Amino acid sequence: MILDMNKIERLIPNSDLLSTFLIVVECENITHASDVLGRTQSAISVQISKLEDLLAVRLFDRQSRGMKLTDDGLKLLPVAEAVVAELKKIPQLFEEPLQGSIRVGIPDDYTETILETILMDFSKRHADVQIFARSGCTSKFPEAIKKNELDIAVHSSLFSKDGDFFSSEPNIWVASKNFTFDRQDPVPLAILDRSCEWRSLPTKALNEVGRKWFQAYSSENFASLKAAVRSGLAVGVIPKSAKCASLKELSGKDGFPKLPPSNRRFLINDKARPELVEAMVDALKSAANPSAHWAG
Repeated sequence: MILDMNKIERLIPNSDLLSTFLIVVECENITHASDVLGRTQSAISVQISKLEDLLAVRLFDRQSRGMKLTDDGLKLLPVAEAVVAELKKIPQLFEEPLQGSIRVGIPDDYTETILETILMDFSKRHADVQIFARSGCTSKFPEAIKKNELDIAVHSSLFSKDGDFFSSEPNIWVASKNFTFDRQDPVPLAILDRSCEWRSLPTKALNEVGRKWFQAYSSENFASLKAAVRSGLAVGVIPKSAKCASLKELSGKDGFPKLPPSNRRFLINDKARPELVEAMVDALKSAANPSAHWAG
C-alpha cells in the first residue's frame, strides 16, 4: 500500500503549534497564555483551532473559568512535551562549549522543582561553566547588580519596569485544604516580613474591601510562610506557581479580592559576559515555562 506522503506531512503539527498548546495547558486560560507568549488572545485561539482542525479532534473544553483538556488533549500532552523537549536539544549539537562562571539571583518563591530544573538544565548543557546561585528576596537584586555582585537576576515586582520583561504571574490567596473559617471572622494572615510590596499586598487588598484581618504569622521567606499556611495557622498570598497540592486557592466566593499579578523581569549586569547571560536566560525560561523557548 502506497502512503500519501503529502497527506501525512499535512497532518504533522509544527513545533510552534505544539508549543502554544503546551503554554495554554500550563496557563489554563488564553488571557494568561497571551501574556506569557506576547501575542494577542485571538492569535493564540487561531493556533489552537488550527491544531484541532489538523488533528480533527477537540483538545480543550472552553469553560468560563478557563481551558480544560479533553480526553484527546490529555492524549496529546505527553507526546507534545516529548517532541518540544527533543527539538530544544537541536541547537546544542552545534554550540561551542562555554567556559567561565556566572552569578545568578533567583526568587525564593521558586519551588524546589523549578530551582533544581534551572541548575540541572544549565549544568548539563554547559558543564564547564561554574554557577554561583543566590536565592532570596528579589527586592535586593537590583542593588546586587549595581554592586557587581550578580551577573543576572530574576526580579519580581507588581509595578517596577526595570529590566527586560520575562513573564507575568498571578498572585493567589491560599490556605490549608482542611482550613475552615467564618467569613465574618477576621482573617488570620501569614505575612512576609520584608521591606517590599509583598509585606503590604495582602493587608492592602483586604483593607480595600473592608475585610478585617490580624497577623497570625510573619516570616522573611516563602518556604516558612507556606509551612505556616499548610499547618492551618493562617491564610497567605503566594505566586500561583508556588502552590502545592496541600494548599487550596481561595477566591471571591470565599470573600477574598483578586490580587494584582507580579511581573518577572531580567536584570542584567552590563559587565557580564553576554554568551553566559544568554545561556542562563534560556535555562530560566525553560524551567519556568518548559515550552517557552519554542513558543516565541
